[in-house]
Amino acid sequence: MKKITSFTIDHIKLQPGIYVSRKDPVGDSMITTFDLRMTSPNEEPVMNTAEVHTIEHLGATFLRNHPAYGDKIIYFGPMGCRTGFYLLLAGDYTSQDIVPLMIQMYEFIRDYKGEVPGASAKDCGNYLDMNLGMANYLADHYLNRVLYHITPDRLVYPD
Repeated sequence: MKKITSFTIDHIKLQPGIYVSRKDPVGDSMITTFDLRMTSPNEEPVMNTAEVHTIEHLGATFLRNHPAYGDKIIYFGPMGCRTGFYLLLAGDYTSQDIVPLMIQMYEFIRDYKGEVPGASAKDCGNYLDMNLGMANYLADHYLNRVLYHITPDRLVYPD
């Protein structure tokens, strides 16, 4: 069976960044899938499910309520390997195009206090698996380590 594209990326060379994972035409439109890599695969510990779940809730809430991008959000959610997230946007974008949006989102997550949106038994199938403190920490770490001074090599997958 042929490998899917995401399994052909060299995860030994891959570092935290923002990468275009794929572009898919849908009718007359394009959907751009981004790889928001927060940790270095196979080098650093993966994120625990509680903070991943919290980032997912906060990130999805922020993105779907964004005045410029809210109607372009197709999906935001975690990678199974727990090293980052996928963001699917309606439109043809580059990694550089969304750097400001990702800075805004991760600042929102870093600074968020209070009850996590959707973290109730009525709204979520696993609402107890949340860790806001670690989500705040990881967002701050990603901002300072990558997003605030992102370089071209962190915007294009390594060869």
